[in-house]
Amino acid sequence: MITVIGCDGAPPRPEAAAALAAAGRVVGTRRHLDSMPIPASAERVELKALDQALDTICETQGETQGRVVVLASGDPGFFGIVRAIRARGEQPEVIPAVSSVALAFARLGLDWDDALVVSAHGRDPQRAVAAALAHPKAAILTAPGTARELGAELQAGERTVYVAERLGTPEERIGKLTGADPAEPNVLIAIDECVAGPPSAPRWLAGHTGAPGQWALPEDAFEHRDSMITKAEIRALVLARLGPAPGRTIWDIGAGSGSVAVECARFGAWTVAVEQDPGQCRRIRRNAATYGVYLRVLEGQAPQALIGQPRPDAIFAGGGDNATLAAMIQTSTPDRVVVTLAAVDRVGGVTRLLGELGYRYDGVQLQASRLASLPNGTHRLTAQNPVFVVWGERG
Repeated sequence: MITVIGCDGAPPRPEAAAALAAAGRVVGTRRHLDSMPIPASAERVELKALDQALDTICETQGETQGRVVVLASGDPGFFGIVRAIRARGEQPEVIPAVSSVALAFARLGLDWDDALVVSAHGRDPQRAVAAALAHPKAAILTAPGTARELGAELQAGERTVYVAERLGTPEERIGKLTGADPAEPNVLIAIDECVAGPPSAPRWLAGHTGAPGQWALPEDAFEHRDSMITKAEIRALVLARLGPAPGRTIWDIGAGSGSVAVECARFGAWTVAVEQDPGQCRRIRRNAATYGVYLRVLEGQAPQALIGQPRPDAIFAGGGDNATLAAMIQTSTPDRVVVTLAAVDRVGGVTRLLGELGYRYDGVQLQASRLASLPNGTHRLTAQNPVFVVWGERG
């Protein structure tokens, strides 16, 4: 039998103490092994490499006299080892403790039902950062040696970053991240300080709020200049091909009023909008503020303005020249590229470029006709300018 016990620095609960007393083998980090009352007769196995530990836990349990006990931080069913044990076909008994995320928010005196919780431990850290930057309050579970770099990216996104170290131990420390490397971080908390004030209305859904109630919003839902905005019908297809979602990074090149960038951010993607017109940059920020979303606005020209930015999962370009598009794709290798074009002459060049760079490409021409009222109460159709939407996906 396998029993997984969560450790939060408090004395073990009676059921955890009973499981330990009956253990023939106890697996855990050295810190956990040293902190729990393990009988002298039990074999102590220090957990280092996960796969090796799982072999010890699952494949040799029949060779052990007594039960196998696994010690893990906090709630082992929350981004913890329980999933990995179950993936080996086992049905462990789980005795949880307080999760490190709950402890960290408690130490800061903050509610956290509106917090996005992501893991960078054994997973792509850039996805964790992208998700956290697009949300006003986030917790990131970290891996050893990653907290400083992750925290710096979050601070660059104008977040206040707290680091929680060695939670539940006598060496526990929680405070704002400084230039020093955290000794043994459990979790980073990234906050836009405006959400740390009085709580908002009660929530019914924890973490990210999910997809917006409507998208491909009408043009008048955004501030724009001289109709320089991607039309709603075009934007609907562009969004479908970009696939914005939490954890994804999207570049909007030549963003104009930022309608595509703002809508991607409403889906939870971390969006970087590049625009060389200072007036348009201000409009993008105002449009983002209208919908309460987070994105980064870079004033300048691509690709130079994007140097140092996180690699995108997808790029949207509303026109632009092929040389610029090629430079951005070659330096960032996104999974998806979406381009809108007003001139049919440009379509062949863009599709050839995508093919040469290893993308499967396709495209459509969209021309919507909108209902318009006539004085007698009937309606007519008013045709919009045709637009070509070309997209490519990496093979």
